[in-house]
Amino acid sequence: MAAVPSAQQPTSGLKQRNTTKVADGSAIVDEPEQALEDDKPKEEIIWGKTPDGTVFRVPTTHDVLTSLFDPRQPKSHLDALTLFTLSAQIILFLVLPRNVSQTLFVLYFTFWRTAYDAGLGWVLTQQSKKKWIVREVKKRGWMDKKRRPQVAAWIQKQLAGKMGKDYDFDTLPIEYNTWLIFRQFVDIILLNDFVAYCMFAFSHFRVPNNLSMTMHVLRWICGFALIAFNWWVKTEAHHVVKDYGWYWGDVFFARGNLVFDGVFEMAPHPMYSVGYAGYYGLSLIVGSYTVMFVSLAAHAAQFGFLLYFENPHIARTYGQKKMIAQRTPLVKRRTEPIPGHRRSASSFSIADTPDITEAETTESEDEPREHESMTTPRSGRMTPSSKHSSMDEKPVEIVTQHDLMNRYFHKDAVILFNLDLLRSSDFTLVVLLGYALFLPLVLPRLSERGCLISFFVHALAWRLFHSFGLGLLLKAQSERKWIVRHFIKHYHFRGEEGAKRAIEEAFDNWKSMYNLSLCMTYTSFGALVLKTYHIPVNWTVGGELLRHTLGFFLVFLHIWTASESFKVLGLFGWFFGDFFIEDYPVQLDYSGIYRYLNNPEKSMSGAAVWGLSLLSGSKLVFALAVISHLAHWWFLSAVEMPHMKKLYGDSLRKEAGFTRTIRKVATKNAKLLESRLAKQAPEIKKVAEEVRETLEKAFEETADAFEEFLAKSQPKLVEVMQETRSLIEHSKSRLILPRVSSNLSSYDRTKYALTLLPPSDGPLRWHLGEPIHVRWNAPPNHSRRDWIGLYRLGANRSRAVTEVNSQGHWRPVVDEEWDGDTALHNERPGAAVQEDGEVVFRGKALPWRTGSYELRYHHDGMYNVMAVSAPFEIYVDRPASFDYDSVHASLAKIVVLGLDSDPALIPACALPPSSRASSADAGSGSGLEPVRDAEDFRFYSEDQAKRIALGVQEAFGIEFAEEVIVADANVSTLTRRILEGREMLAPFAGNGSGNGGAQ
Repeated sequence: MAAVPSAQQPTSGLKQRNTTKVADGSAIVDEPEQALEDDKPKEEIIWGKTPDGTVFRVPTTHDVLTSLFDPRQPKSHLDALTLFTLSAQIILFLVLPRNVSQTLFVLYFTFWRTAYDAGLGWVLTQQSKKKWIVREVKKRGWMDKKRRPQVAAWIQKQLAGKMGKDYDFDTLPIEYNTWLIFRQFVDIILLNDFVAYCMFAFSHFRVPNNLSMTMHVLRWICGFALIAFNWWVKTEAHHVVKDYGWYWGDVFFARGNLVFDGVFEMAPHPMYSVGYAGYYGLSLIVGSYTVMFVSLAAHAAQFGFLLYFENPHIARTYGQKKMIAQRTPLVKRRTEPIPGHRRSASSFSIADTPDITEAETTESEDEPREHESMTTPRSGRMTPSSKHSSMDEKPVEIVTQHDLMNRYFHKDAVILFNLDLLRSSDFTLVVLLGYALFLPLVLPRLSERGCLISFFVHALAWRLFHSFGLGLLLKAQSERKWIVRHFIKHYHFRGEEGAKRAIEEAFDNWKSMYNLSLCMTYTSFGALVLKTYHIPVNWTVGGELLRHTLGFFLVFLHIWTASESFKVLGLFGWFFGDFFIEDYPVQLDYSGIYRYLNNPEKSMSGAAVWGLSLLSGSKLVFALAVISHLAHWWFLSAVEMPHMKKLYGDSLRKEAGFTRTIRKVATKNAKLLESRLAKQAPEIKKVAEEVRETLEKAFEETADAFEEFLAKSQPKLVEVMQETRSLIEHSKSRLILPRVSSNLSSYDRTKYALTLLPPSDGPLRWHLGEPIHVRWNAPPNHSRRDWIGLYRLGANRSRAVTEVNSQGHWRPVVDEEWDGDTALHNERPGAAVQEDGEVVFRGKALPWRTGSYELRYHHDGMYNVMAVSAPFEIYVDRPASFDYDSVHASLAKIVVLGLDSDPALIPACALPPSSRASSADAGSGSGLEPVRDAEDFRFYSEDQAKRIALGVQEAFGIEFAEEVIVADANVSTLTRRILEGREMLAPFAGNGSGNGGAQ
């Protein structure tokens, strides 16, 4: 689709860290770097800041090519090692036989690529999380002239010779000096990786047979063009990020925030996406499939580096928490044209909360929006004076975006996600998909030609219905609200809000119809492809291998484009919400994929049909792909674009990020030529403008061939892990294969002990969600990797070895010895070993189920039990009587504990009176400040909502999904929902519902 909600911020901008200029050393002010084109570069002072708050002046550094290959620059020992390894590669390539070179250099390239993506990825991750590199340097005293004078003197010599006069080894912080020595090791890896790849590619050079001279010329032109483009991307990226970003300086010290400029506006993660175009250019030149597939593998490994280190590091360093269920007031739409993009809902996006925010989300020429807040009470909200009113109280107008979103969207099915077979629309979708996939089984006996025609007609019918049938319906809805009029005319909706109920009904049915049509369109197309596809007998003949590679790439590109668009669109944009719902505030936000392209659908939405056409090799599929592309183009031009202009006016963004980057480059080069060739400047400028326009048209209609289609693997893996944990949780009897130590003779078990610290002098009882404090004791020789697990009493048969998985309910004795659930096994001689300490179980570490539990102290990251605590109980306050006040009080306590007692999240009614007053003042501002009454609460993650749902089930015997908790996000509303649910299920209380007990 093409909607752009304002809430979503892009998370791209890989390695783009701007400089920080400060007038003095007292504070750091972030300002972006600015390239001075016509003026003489001015001397600027750049300041850095270490994690401990030390501010220092950042000395001037030289790029690697200048410092390494300029004979006038002094060389360090590491530089000499780099030059030696590079020269050795070239010499070996020249003297070794070709077949030996091919084997040697593919292995050599694999080694350096692994050192880059796995080695640097691991080291940088440890530095980002725990400052591991700097900590090791400090611990070993490598830069301490008193402890290790020879090592410190050698390091100083390596650094001082390569730096300028403004460098002083002794006055600069250890973080900066460590970064300088680290970047020299990075140079060894990066340069050897590059040269090894080139030698590997050259060793496979050949002239393909059965190609005309024209094809050879085109192959070489395209190859050199891709290499030149690769060089331009890398140099422009270095111009933006400088050495600080190029060598990941922000894992060592701070020098500014993320900015988007230059090539970083052209494509997401350009350093790792289009920045590797040279791989494929060289593959074209050498004419080798081997080189092409090794290039694909190496590029995929780089995306792994991006997922494993770069994106998590950016989230940790620049990310900001954003609340779920934040109640932002509605703003009335302006009647005059608003500059914007289609279907932009400022309220929400279904995607995960972004980790990074940027300063620039709209174009400078866009007019500022005027917000007019609506102040009537929200639907279903109970004021303090109406707490005891009846539950059939008439709802009033909804005025927050969160509540309005949950009025129109109810975990709707998107393609095959969120399916619920108890919903008739989802069940119908699954049945129709089954018929489409097994169509040959239900068709009468037909000839091969007749079968192909039936498949083609079936796929064509769905495509025409999807593009033209639904397109005309949507066009009529845009022009005269035809769909809503239909429901108002033919169906009766009771109550004063009958018109709004009609809109809801029309929109709900539209969502189901659109999703069914979308699924059937692509399923029927895929069925035709499967019917026409034949596995090649010989993959090396002709272009079979290349055809399949490009086909799969285009399919993955389509999937990536759709998922990235959905991140920005959310449910509102995906289902064309602005055709139906006028209450939603809409505004511009060019984020995510829309930062680079105005409408990704126009350029990349048809990638899958062309990819499947390549895979099948059928003229029939190719014809259907052409029809599909033209039909969708009609839909975008005749339905979507007129609605955009009607809703947002004629001030739509004229240039996307990619186009703007090309224009800047063309303008810059034109000015440069104009200053040198004054007479020919007008003609050159005209040519540059023509080239720019040509490139704009070409690139607006093609896909970014090397985008991060693997980025979606991370959410998929997270989903699999969550499902696995859920399976374990419901299989308490499943045993694990414990890792145990066979030699514990040197450890005195009598010295190990666990002592629970109850919240009062009473029995060992904790309310559900209440933090559990435990004190541990151990002998002096105990392992720093010891850990304490929390288990249901009786789950383990043995008191010597734990057999049941902790399901995440554990805490380490020493935090720094663990990376998540993995013991680091880097115990250092001489490290301090405490004999006692205190551990706190809270949040995820707690079991959100009532019952009797015990704590177990385990040895050295294994499952040997050294001590067991006294049994204790986790309980929940169940109301004595199920009236409003009792349920409300019990629920409020569960909500507070489920939200970790965070004052920014918990309802104001649970805060002390002084804090409650300040919270009310903060939430009653104008504009788009959050609207909060005393009953509202918010979340940082859906895990917190899941805890509250479990607490509700334990206390009241009513099961709610976390989506329901997020939708309500109000103690009063949730209380009424619980009472209504218990009243409805009261006749079935004997069957396990509504009994107020644990289930």
